[in-house]
Amino acid sequence: MDDARNYLDTTRDVYREAALTPQTGLCCTISPVWRLPDLDVPKRMLEMNYGCGSTVNPRDLVGDPTVLYVGVGGGLELLQFAYFCRRPGSVIGVDAVAEMLTACEQNLRTAETQNAWFRSDFVSLRAGDALMLPVADGTIDVAAQNCLFNIFRETDLKRALTEMYRVLKPHGRLILSDPVCDMAMPATLRDDPRLRALCLSGAIPLGDYVKLLTGIGFGTVEVRARRPYRVLSPCHYATESLIVIDSVEICAIKDPMPADGPCVFTGRTAIYHGGDETFDDRKGHVLVQNQPLSVCDKTATALAALGRNDIYVSASTYFYDGGGCC
Repeated sequence: MDDARNYLDTTRDVYREAALTPQTGLCCTISPVWRLPDLDVPKRMLEMNYGCGSTVNPRDLVGDPTVLYVGVGGGLELLQFAYFCRRPGSVIGVDAVAEMLTACEQNLRTAETQNAWFRSDFVSLRAGDALMLPVADGTIDVAAQNCLFNIFRETDLKRALTEMYRVLKPHGRLILSDPVCDMAMPATLRDDPRLRALCLSGAIPLGDYVKLLTGIGFGTVEVRARRPYRVLSPCHYATESLIVIDSVEICAIKDPMPADGPCVFTGRTAIYHGGDETFDDRKGHVLVQNQPLSVCDKTATALAALGRNDIYVSASTYFYDGGGCC
């Protein structure tokens, strides 16, 4: 069997089984679930929470957006998105596994009985593949995926990200939650289709992930969170040394590409502490004395290159909460 088809077929088999028999913590750590007023999450939906973080944030959901979520799982994030987008068809869920779509639909119908505000027609479920989305160009405000794209090999990952870019409106947002790994992954692990399906060995370095996003055309990329996720120990896996995997939450925005390159926020901060009230770098950035300013990596590098002793520029914290320089 062709190797590319083999690894994707294995992934579908794993999640087909997970749809028929929920497996708590199948591939991912159990992430805290949004607790919102009048939101009651069905037990089976929680058991099918196969993500490594969250892609739902109110800041992304203003203005009555249309949301696309790829890889529906048990429907948890579809329900959470619908909480903020309460109109028919406002949330679109796409999955390649028929059994997962069926399980998700059942969970959403249960949610309808438990939540007075929720109607199952708020969510439109579609059979489809992340590599060829059944969605028209430029029709989506917010696209999201949670712990799915790390399964893809690089060629397929680029294709999946390009598909997300295609369906987004100008200035639309792609919200990602995925494992990343800056350590070398042994080929024996990287090429194991089941370990890939379990979100253990397909993780790539964060820098490479960001380059893929900006290479496709996303003009702004925000690394909003990064936290330890899993370790692959020589005691349990075919590796000579401990491999640490992190999970990240990223927002890639379909902004025009700046002439001097993309704006990538990795949680860097600049603080001016000189004798004047402000410092103006003459490039659109004004630093107020002793007031922290979140800056993109490009601006952080330029400020550090000035060699001034009255401007502090932090290293990347991999936490970004808005209010940046761009």
